[in-house]
Amino acid sequence: MVRHFFIILFLMIFATIHAAQKSLHKVKVKVEAAGVVRQNTIVSFDITNYSPIPAGSQIVVKMADGRICPSQAERCPEKNTATLYWRVDGVLTENESRIFAIEISLASMLKNEAVAAPTSTPVMNIEKDRVGNLILKMSDKDVLRYNTVPPALPGYIDPVYRRNGFIHPAWSPVGNVLTNVSPTDHFHHYGIWNPWTSVEYAGRHYDLWNVGDKTGTVSFDSLISLTTGGLYADILVRHRHIIYESQKEQVTNHVWGIMRFTPKIEKIIMDELQHIRVWNIEEGAFVWDLNFSLFPSTNLPVILKEYRYAGLGWRATPDWTKDNCEMMTSEGKTRQQIDGTNARWIFVTGVGPNGKSGILFMASPKNHNFPEPLRIWDETQNGGRGDAFINFAPTKNEDWVLEPEKRYDFKYRMFVFDGDITSTKAEAIWKDYATPVKVSVLK
Repeated sequence: MVRHFFIILFLMIFATIHAAQKSLHKVKVKVEAAGVVRQNTIVSFDITNYSPIPAGSQIVVKMADGRICPSQAERCPEKNTATLYWRVDGVLTENESRIFAIEISLASMLKNEAVAAPTSTPVMNIEKDRVGNLILKMSDKDVLRYNTVPPALPGYIDPVYRRNGFIHPAWSPVGNVLTNVSPTDHFHHYGIWNPWTSVEYAGRHYDLWNVGDKTGTVSFDSLISLTTGGLYADILVRHRHIIYESQKEQVTNHVWGIMRFTPKIEKIIMDELQHIRVWNIEEGAFVWDLNFSLFPSTNLPVILKEYRYAGLGWRATPDWTKDNCEMMTSEGKTRQQIDGTNARWIFVTGVGPNGKSGILFMASPKNHNFPEPLRIWDETQNGGRGDAFINFAPTKNEDWVLEPEKRYDFKYRMFVFDGDITSTKAEAIWKDYATPVKVSVLK
């Protein structure tokens, strides 16, 4: 009798689990190239309507032949949304479409052979170095390091130049370092970083780029989130844009005489969210996104004044000089022609210890003042060495007024490669980035 009871109980539990699995979602979607030839493209699909997804559930994206696609789900508690990303392997021609099945199942409760078992170490991973900086990795290769800790500088350099919240090194797939930090010619260059040069606040001028002027800086504040997985690894961090606000002059009497000084206080005028995501897209290349959101943090506007450089800058490795560094933009401009022109993308190549490498630096069409003005160093710069400096500068030819209680987004993608790249391939990669595929649900 007892044995029969346990058999019945087991069958009831199994039936409950099976019913629960069937009650979860299965949806078929059609992905269309939408007029753009694509290679290993990333699809994003809003699965908010299929939430809440129970804890312990598994989301699987299958091709029509049953093969599983690399995928990863992202929740946004702030907006109460959920997005599913997956990779479409191979080439998708401009008029081609493919069908995918999205299955949400209680994989942890009921074995499902179609679900791949998670690996102990994700393909896209993040490690901390010995001081706490964050290294984003693809398999066993380092892609970039985000610096939460200000690096040590030689004693002869003013401590004002110590800052954090920047990328260095950025590596190529074969291990060439593609960035430079605090070189002796420009202590205020920090790999890949994003301050503003000419800032007006409360009727006064501040410079958060040339920190040696001691009127302001940008600082890492906190790590908000960190994600690893099979398709991407990312971090979300908060930066503070700080000015040094002068106070009234003070006078003190000492035995050796009268001393006059003007104290300064730090004031945060903008908060920034910086999102860095490294994708598992292409073998032999690194692809990563840099997305920024600016929020004026007081009841006064912040005016980013017209200036020849500001915003997202990249100081390239000292290995690259006029003798081995080349540049090309989406408008067909070469190095001596680029400065002051506008572009959708620019690629830069140079020779390092492990051969030739480069970065295709792409701007989103949704960015302010797109296609964006470029500030670059030509072959005569830096005492004739011709070091490489590249800057998408949306305020190069106009002021940009940032109003309180508003959010300002701008986005970029880096395609990092070894060897050469053609303008045709660069344009195709940018189009895939700038124009998402079309996704529709099938009944």
